[in-house]
Amino acid sequence: ASHNPPQYNGIKIFEKDGMAYDEERQKKIEKIIESGGFRLVEWRNLGRVEYGDESQLYVDMVLKSLRLGKKWQVVVDPGCGATSHIAPEIFKKLGCEVKAVNAQPDGFFPGRSPEPNTESLKPLAKVVKELGADVGIAYDGDGDRVAFIDENGGIVDFDRVLAAYAAHVLKRSKGGAVATNVETSMCFEKMVESIGGKVIRTKVGDVYVAEALKKFGAVFGGEPCGAWIHPKHHYCPDGILSSTLLLKALEDEGKSLSEFVAEVPAYSIIRRNIRCGNEAKYAIVERVRRLLEESFPDYKEVSTVDGVRLSLKDGWVMVRASGTEPLIRLTVEGESLKTAERIMDKALAAVKRVAEGLESESCCSGSG
Repeated sequence: ASHNPPQYNGIKIFEKDGMAYDEERQKKIEKIIESGGFRLVEWRNLGRVEYGDESQLYVDMVLKSLRLGKKWQVVVDPGCGATSHIAPEIFKKLGCEVKAVNAQPDGFFPGRSPEPNTESLKPLAKVVKELGADVGIAYDGDGDRVAFIDENGGIVDFDRVLAAYAAHVLKRSKGGAVATNVETSMCFEKMVESIGGKVIRTKVGDVYVAEALKKFGAVFGGEPCGAWIHPKHHYCPDGILSSTLLLKALEDEGKSLSEFVAEVPAYSIIRRNIRCGNEAKYAIVERVRRLLEESFPDYKEVSTVDGVRLSLKDGWVMVRASGTEPLIRLTVEGESLKTAERIMDKALAAVKRVAEGLESESCCSGSG
């Protein structure tokens, strides 16, 4: 993942419409590489390579997508990542007054962590407040995710701004469906369903959201990590496009960012990562469902779209295996912090019981 620390690396492959390769196609490529089932040629026999100015094509695409009527004061933080040059340029061409920080490309990310989160966004929040700017915008390493700071220097909740923007798109399109993953806050449903929209829940991962957008003809999709997909333009999460479209939404509704998000109910989400081996994480998720159902006997619904997710009368709990790291991701949400903490305590105990049982089985099978 591009937001991982600098020692991680990887290759992303996309379809011509911008959608990432799904897991099945990725595994086929991995199999070809591992088996050596490909042909090598001498350097002099390589095919032709064409170099184009894709950066300029992208800038042109964004500028053709919208016009801003207000001279926004924007603080842009690319985090020394891929958006370091292009994001400030686009906002300037849209007529914004731009202050850029951490805008020197550097794969070691000296300015801050490449993942925009509460801790890494604190310096940006401070700059926004000191300058009296309208908004702060931060991107992850490759620019497909975005985070926002409001005009008061407050770090905007990822789930709530996603829900607010989804509702805005639905109002503009006069209804329809929007897609998000199973980890997104229940405030998403509250906002979407209150204006007659439909929510489609998918596995965690932007490729699954993109697939749902195509399959159901949904008008918008996004994940609470800041990855938003705008099918009118393409099927790849796009941080720069998302941030410009958010400013346009604020103009259309005549609101500041804090006012835009204030309409979304605030619930309490707690996320925990439990480190374990790649093989063990899948075994734990397979076995934990029964214990979760016993721990929450009044649950309303069970989903196995991605891991195990129980809907409760006052929140929900989900356990799933990370797709990129040796971790189990445990997420709970409650109508209050006290409720969320109670749900988390029970869920954590269930996961630990399953993990201890697996460890005991492993010891027994390895003895004698």
